[in-house]
Formats: sequence, C-alpha cells, structure tokens
Amino acid sequence: MAAHASPFSSRPQRPRTAWRALEMHYRKIRESHLRDLFADPNRGDRMAVEGAGLYLDYSKNRLTTNTIRMLVELANESGLQARIDAMFRGEKVNITEGQAASHVALRAPRGTSIFVDGQNVVPQVHATLDKMRHFCNHVRDGAWLGHSGKRLRHVFNIGTAGLHLGPLMTFEALRHYKDSSLTFHFVGNEGLAGVLGSADNLDPAESLFIVSSRTFTTPETISNAQAARAWLLGGLGAGEEAMSKHFVAVSKNREEVARFGIGSINVFEFWDWMGESYSLGSAVNLSTMLSIGPENFMALLDGLHQMDMHYLATPFERNLPVLLGLISVWYNNLFGAQTAAIFPYEQRLSHFPWYLQQLTMGSNGKNITVIGTEVAQQTSPIYWGAIGTNAQYSFSQFLNQGTRLVPCDFIAFAQPSDALQPQHDILIANLFAQAEALAFGKSAEDVKAEGTADWLVPHRVLRGNHPSNILLAPRLTPECLGKLIALYEHSVYTQGVIWNIDSFDEWGVDFGNELAEGILLQIDDEENSQLEYDSSTKALIRRYRQLRTAS
Repeated sequence: MAAHASPFSSRPQRPRTAWRALEMHYRKIRESHLRDLFADPNRGDRMAVEGAGLYLDYSKNRLTTNTIRMLVELANESGLQARIDAMFRGEKVNITEGQAASHVALRAPRGTSIFVDGQNVVPQVHATLDKMRHFCNHVRDGAWLGHSGKRLRHVFNIGTAGLHLGPLMTFEALRHYKDSSLTFHFVGNEGLAGVLGSADNLDPAESLFIVSSRTFTTPETISNAQAARAWLLGGLGAGEEAMSKHFVAVSKNREEVARFGIGSINVFEFWDWMGESYSLGSAVNLSTMLSIGPENFMALLDGLHQMDMHYLATPFERNLPVLLGLISVWYNNLFGAQTAAIFPYEQRLSHFPWYLQQLTMGSNGKNITVIGTEVAQQTSPIYWGAIGTNAQYSFSQFLNQGTRLVPCDFIAFAQPSDALQPQHDILIANLFAQAEALAFGKSAEDVKAEGTADWLVPHRVLRGNHPSNILLAPRLTPECLGKLIALYEHSVYTQGVIWNIDSFDEWGVDFGNELAEGILLQIDDEENSQLEYDSSTKALIRRYRQLRTAS
C-alpha cells in the first residue's frame, strides 16, 4: 500500500495537562472502596445514563463524579469531538492508509449525505442495499432457483476475520428471527471440508455460497471457495454456467471475482472506506439478511444509526460510547488493568465477546501514534468473556478472589428471547448478584458473624472493589443488536483518540499474512532444502514436511 503523509503531523501537540491532573486524582482515590463510595444513597441513580434505548449503570466503578469530569476534560483536550466530526464527514481518519472510515454511511438513512473524496456515498450504499433486498427476497420466496431447478436451502458464508466473525455473531444473536426453511454454515479458517463432513443432507443443487473478500485473494477464503466450486460442479455434473445460480461475491476486485467464475451481476460492493471490522451494515452481512429478512435487517441498520447519532450529538458526560471508552482508559492507564471482560446474560450473544475481541484488539492494538511517535500509555487491553451464567462458574472465583483487577461489562435484557419469564428472572438475578458481589464482597466481620471458624475466615473473605458496568435493554431485537454493536465501535474509537492512534489500520495482521504466503510456498517446495528463515522456522517446516507424509 502507498504511504500517506499524516494529516496530523503539522499540528502542534498541546500539553496533556488533563493526564497529569487525572494521575494526581487517581493517587488520591485509588484506595477508595466501593462500599464507601456507596455511602451516597443516590449514587446508583446519579451514575446511570440512558441513550438510544440502552441503559448504562456505571455506578459500580471505582470513580467519582469528579473522575468523570476529569475524564471528559481529557476527551476535550484530546480533540475527541473534532475527531468524531471528522469521521462522520468522511475525512481520512485512517491516516496510514489514506482512507476514510465511513462505516456510519452503511447505516445512514436514504436521502442523507456522507461525503468521501467529494462524493456522497449514501446513494451507493442504498443501491447495494436494494440489490441485497431483491436478491434475498428472491431466494427466500423460491424465485431464485439452483441450476437444476431446485430451491436453495443451504447457505454457506465463506470469509475470514471480520468477514466471518461479524456475520456469525449477528446470525447467532438473531437466530430467533431466522427463516426456518434455510440452514446456514459459516466457513472460516476451519475449512469447508470440515463443514461438509459434519453436516447432514447437504445437496449441491440446493446450496448457495457467499464469498466475502476485499481483494478476492485472501488465501484461506479463496481456498475454501475453490473447494466449494469443485464440490458444487462435481455434485451437479455441470460446467461453469452453473456458478451463476449458486455463487455470489462481496468484493472490490471484480477482475479476480470474474476470473474465479462469478459474473458481475452476482457481485456486491465492498468499498475501501469500509473496514472489515466495521462492515456489519454492508453486503458482508448478506447471510444475516437472508436469515432474518430485509425488514429485520433494516431494523439492525436503524439501531446502528440511532447509536451513531447519539455518539455524534450527545454531551460527553451523557454519551454512552464516550463514557464506556473513558472508563476503559481510566482502568487501563491509571489502574494498570491489563484485561477487560464482557459477560452477556443472553445465550444468543455467545459469539459477542469473540466478536469484540477482534473489534477492540484489532483496532487499538497499536504502539505508534498518528504522528509516528511511540505511544505514551498502554493501548488496548485484552478482551475476553463468555455468556452468563456459564461465565460465573468458569470465572467468578478468579474475579472475586484472584489477584488481578478485571473491569467487567455485564449485558442484560429485561425480556427473554425464547425462555419463560420466570427462568429469565433467575438469570438476571444472577447477573445483578455477580455485580454486587464483585463490588462489595464480604468482609471478615460478615464471615465471622456467620459462625465461621477463625482459621477459615481468610479463605472466605471477598475483598470486593471489583468494578463493572451494567448495560440493560428491553429485548434482543435486530434494532437493539445494532445499538450494541455501534456502542462498542464508537467506544473503541473514543479510546483510540485518547491514545492518539489510528484505530482503523491493521498492519500487524497484514504482516503475518504476507509471511504466511512465503512459508506456504516453502512448505510445498519439498525439493528446496535451503530455507531462508530463522533456525526455528526452518526446523518446523522440515518437521512438518516429515509429519504430513508419515504413515
């Protein structure tokens, strides 16, 4: 990729006085316990905000209203509002690649304007959405038939990274809206052969493949697509003409797509200003539109847009993505917390922590600022998590009595997706209890009052003072899921601005992929014994060659 001069390189850097003030404030309150902070009977009401239909309780954090004021001042000093405005205007905020990061255009209503390189891209977006809607309706109602005249029933989404995790996460989250006549299979690094081998009653004549790749040269994706083509044509006993009824692509490289055998009418747009990790509102998520239908997909986009507008226009002290981002900075950079945990108390969000790992660490795992200097603070924490109550039995011991500080986000819904309300009430009671246990713990006095033997008291003490946020929404709908996704997208950008990094490039990912291509050539070239790698890699290649042919 061509190098681009940083648009920020000539701008004077203001002294980070807010950082220094925040550090002094931290030293004063770092030992404060949440038990003491909750001596204020109104804290739970005062430290809660609602925006775009989501309710955030951040009262169980080791901070005060003064902390929030100082974090907001840090955001102001960092130029956060100007950087938000620049992103929404379509400026090239992805400075190292010279690109806009205009994912907000993917969910902008028809008739609005977001300009990239002087062109309003919203009409392009809606032209693609119209094409997606037309295609999905034809597949869902049986008007689009396979090459042999059979109705398509099996949909394969082929992609990697954000083009795999994003569609998989949204599909699972909205499974209760799924068209029951269709089955869906998500093919990532595991390979198509494993999917075909583990699924029953798959018929090539009833199969549709969606291949998503920005360049249509991603080795894992193209390898799986080639295997799919061979399986399809072999099963049908047909030639390339059958591809038009069974393959569609999402890519910007139409030449490579055509070379593969997919005609231009079956290609959906992939724009340079749309990062893979932020592409859920695009044709990359065609499988979800097929699953839940165009109307529900538009509700997902509406939820994304509602949170976009909240982020753009709401004062920082009441702005949900800004508050989440600033609180994360508070723990990451002042308390030195190395990880953050996400616990959705909703079975259908089982892939949400996995998706957030890729979004957060892929975006903010950087050590260089936008002006090319080393960052002064730690950047992205390590994100992890699981659904509750499974998470309780896996991690609560570590969280409650372990030695590490792990800020937690709990995500809850007042109405169940598919459980009975009494069962759901039990689930939510567990969530509230976990947050309370983490915050307040159990003192030695409380343990002794239960009649515990003196020698056992230290083992049963829970020190508490573990921070958490609670996000509460009415129900997991397409609209609500859109709000959650955009909430974390914008929280990530907020943190990136505070650290003055480019949240939208992925040079570290690209480097590993480039090395893999070279190593693959060496693995296949068994006649070449002169491997030009470090001693470890050379030994591993030789050993792998031996093992893959061993009986």
